[in-house]
Amino acid sequence: MNTEDLSLEDVDLFFGKKQILRGICLRVRPGEICGLLGPSGCGKTTLVRIAAGILRASRGRAVVLGESMPKLLAMARIGYMAQGDALYPALSAEENLQFFGSVYGLRGKALRARIAELAETVNLSEDMKKPVHLYSGGMKRRLSLIAALLHKPSVLILDEPTVGIDPLLRRGIWAHLRGVAQEGAVILVTTHVMDEAEQCNRIAMLRDGALLALGTRDEILSAAGAVGLEEAFVRFSGGAPEEGAV
Repeated sequence: MNTEDLSLEDVDLFFGKKQILRGICLRVRPGEICGLLGPSGCGKTTLVRIAAGILRASRGRAVVLGESMPKLLAMARIGYMAQGDALYPALSAEENLQFFGSVYGLRGKALRARIAELAETVNLSEDMKKPVHLYSGGMKRRLSLIAALLHKPSVLILDEPTVGIDPLLRRGIWAHLRGVAQEGAVILVTTHVMDEAEQCNRIAMLRDGALLALGTRDEILSAAGAVGLEEAFVRFSGGAPEEGAV
């Protein structure tokens, strides 16, 4: 195993007697964006929380950068963006990022330059002095993305990062993520949007806590005998697509 990979090895998770994840095996390599695609409640968020070291698997393990998670040494090299925005509403956006940057040892001119660069990327440059409680939901998502990217992590784990963000800006964010991957980062991202999944190098389809399919878009469509990802998802789920389904 490459010590720069993110690997989920036969991961099960139980909450009491209820099984949430079922034997998930997945490896994401440097330079790759892997998308976890599935409906709400299928286990995507639970799985990325295990990968990030926030939850511990009931069976199996998550190995990130050669370390079994949770491991503080590895977590310092991970950028994690949760579905809920972990921001301080009374502080300005800039003050939030200064705090998060200091956690990773970033200070002074280097931190200010990094904040300015990422604020430009997500179109927040004019709003950095505003307190976060005045931000819209989409603005908070963009600010949370900056916080995850600040320290140039080796592994980036993003849970529904573009919810509430307009399509044009979303396109720019995905272009930036592709650039981060090309620089050698491992990126694991959850989505329930088919066109976003197509931005990924590989797609892992989840349903009811189980992995239905894993591969490139073309590999998945070929295996399913489908013309689109939604049709493929339905076929792997054991159903037939409804006429007119989108």
